[in-house]
Amino acid sequence: MFETKLTRTLKIRYPIFQAPMAGGPTTPELVAAVSNAGGLGNLGAGYLTPEQLRSTVRKIRELTDKPFGVNLFVPEQPDGSEDAVVQMTDYLTTYRVQFGIAPNPSTPDFSESFEEQVQVLLEEKIPVFSFTFGIPPQDVIHAMKQLDTVVIGTATTVAEAELLEGAGVDAIVAQGYEAGGHRGTFLKEVSESLIGTIALVPQVADQVSIPVIASGGIMDGRGLVASLALGAGAVQMGTAFLVCPESGAHAMHKQKILTSSEDSTEITRAYSGKEARGIRTAFMSDMHQYPGQIPDYPIQNALTRDIRQAAAKANDPEYMSLWAGQGLRLANAQPAAAIIAQTIEQAEALVNNKFHYSGM
Repeated sequence: MFETKLTRTLKIRYPIFQAPMAGGPTTPELVAAVSNAGGLGNLGAGYLTPEQLRSTVRKIRELTDKPFGVNLFVPEQPDGSEDAVVQMTDYLTTYRVQFGIAPNPSTPDFSESFEEQVQVLLEEKIPVFSFTFGIPPQDVIHAMKQLDTVVIGTATTVAEAELLEGAGVDAIVAQGYEAGGHRGTFLKEVSESLIGTIALVPQVADQVSIPVIASGGIMDGRGLVASLALGAGAVQMGTAFLVCPESGAHAMHKQKILTSSEDSTEITRAYSGKEARGIRTAFMSDMHQYPGQIPDYPIQNALTRDIRQAAAKANDPEYMSLWAGQGLRLANAQPAAAIIAQTIEQAEALVNNKFHYSGM
């Protein structure tokens, strides 16, 4: 019933993508579970070393023979002075003292080598390659397509989607304002690119000739049917899968999602230097008072890493980055396969006019 051009291209049963959430949630077990259940599992690999990336891809292949995707961050040249970095490092000392960690940590490379990550993916001949934060060099897109890898970009505005189509991608994730995690904006300021999913998807679909994947606030069959009606060829769900048993998200992160409501999130630069939507925390509130300039991503991400890791060890969610979208009240801690089955069952009932809820 829900076959689309995208499901045929990807050879998947259902038009449901699990969002590629970097930083640990997208374990091989989660990626494989989603793909085995008929969706498209995606590994968020932005923070993985080339060695970790290769071993994780191979682990996924041990767990599934179905298609899956890998997502990388397109590198950016951060703005920001050395003074801003020194000032932020000093400011963060208070938190380091609080958690009993070294006051002036040595910060290794701010980010992994994109070129080396791409080389691993080319050697592993992955089925689907997606990216966010911009557009990779043309030779990267060309090399992937030479291997018949499906290439997917991320857009938060119609203009970004048009640029991605011009660059030769096969499909576009239209990331609405509601989405959890980092914003994929790369043309204008994020404040000028906060378009809701229900407004963004049909406008992108009308302006490009390639399939569109709706992302942001989609948690169930209602979101799937609505997105397909708006012109999407699939949906991408992140928060819905964060609380799965297969998810590698921290237990406190899962608990906060399950006990929070639709007004519990905000977009912040506090943790990484790049705007991202997460559940409001004490650290985010503290950083509102910060008098200086927050260094850009990936510098701020590296500067706060030890604090976030220490907070996770201490089970203190107030200093962890609790990425989540605005649909989090609809989350429930079922296995990934059950979430897909329930989403499809609900969508089929809606299409067949058999689904009843308080609004009908």
